[in-house]
Amino acid sequence: MTEEYVLRCVLMLCCALLSANASNWLYLAKLSSVGSIRDEETCERLRGLIQRQVQICKRSVEVMDAVRRGAQLAIDECQFQFRNRRWNCSTLESMPVFGKVVTQGTREAAFVYAISAASVAFAVTRACSSGELEKCGCDHNVHGVSPEGFQWSGCSDNIAYGVAFSQSFVDVRERSKGQSSSRALMNLHNNEAGRKAILSHMRVECKCHGVSGSCEVKTCWKAMPPFRKVGNIIKEKFDGATEVEQRKVGTTKVLVPRNSQFKPHTDEDLVYLEPSPDFCDYDPRTPGMLGTVGRQCNRTSKAIDGCELMCCGRGFQTQEVEVVDRCSCKFHWCCYVKCKQCRKMVEIHTCR
Repeated sequence: MTEEYVLRCVLMLCCALLSANASNWLYLAKLSSVGSIRDEETCERLRGLIQRQVQICKRSVEVMDAVRRGAQLAIDECQFQFRNRRWNCSTLESMPVFGKVVTQGTREAAFVYAISAASVAFAVTRACSSGELEKCGCDHNVHGVSPEGFQWSGCSDNIAYGVAFSQSFVDVRERSKGQSSSRALMNLHNNEAGRKAILSHMRVECKCHGVSGSCEVKTCWKAMPPFRKVGNIIKEKFDGATEVEQRKVGTTKVLVPRNSQFKPHTDEDLVYLEPSPDFCDYDPRTPGMLGTVGRQCNRTSKAIDGCELMCCGRGFQTQEVEVVDRCSCKFHWCCYVKCKQCRKMVEIHTCR
């Protein structure tokens, strides 16, 4: 075998691994040209889905627009939570949308899988509550009088349906592999941790009824937390994620902390298999590894968004730019606000 042939085989294998990535369905967020997903034929044309996800799409076509909104929600929340970090969830126009970063068993991949599973559960549940789907609606299991004495009423979010759909759609590739590999176990654990970030923080919302707004009668319903709160929770779990390894306990393969002195992780914690790269430099061989050259940094911060850490010791350059802000805003009766435009010079610091 020639060196060229071996290299070609390796490249083909890498491409196969990338194309089989379990987060490829996030590419749905990029399919604005497809329009609404309304029929089974559209399912066949959706890039990023494995065959079993295509089958789910065909059985549940009406849910797929919510899944696509969930994909966009996951990307947006990832970019918000990581906006001040070296790796900031930049997306590519290819699959996987976050590049090779999610094909490695790092804590960044753990976050992506958790936020993605949570986003599908959230978006599908929201579609149920809004009356968008025939297959589900409000959670009618929440009814009667609570132990606290208020009346369950209104539209409780049907989180059970959203979680069940997320499990069937997002987890399908990992479960089809028999859950035997350490990476499959990692992905499934983090998927479930993402969904639990919603389940464990469901809240009770209430409305008072009575004369002049008195609370003689109070009706309440269960609601999901805002997705920004879900993102905050998963980001906290990312910061405290546990490095794990696979071990066999009896006949079962499980993930345990690599360092035996660490306490075992819970179902709500994130886990990862290998340390993250430093994300300092652009690597053309690793899609998604864009480096930090040109990134804005905070000159006065000592945290990861500070110029010293963000720029990986390469230094930074400063320039003054003119920005236009609204100012001197006044309310005019009735009913609008009129503002002036003010120009000012600000310093922008970017990594070398």
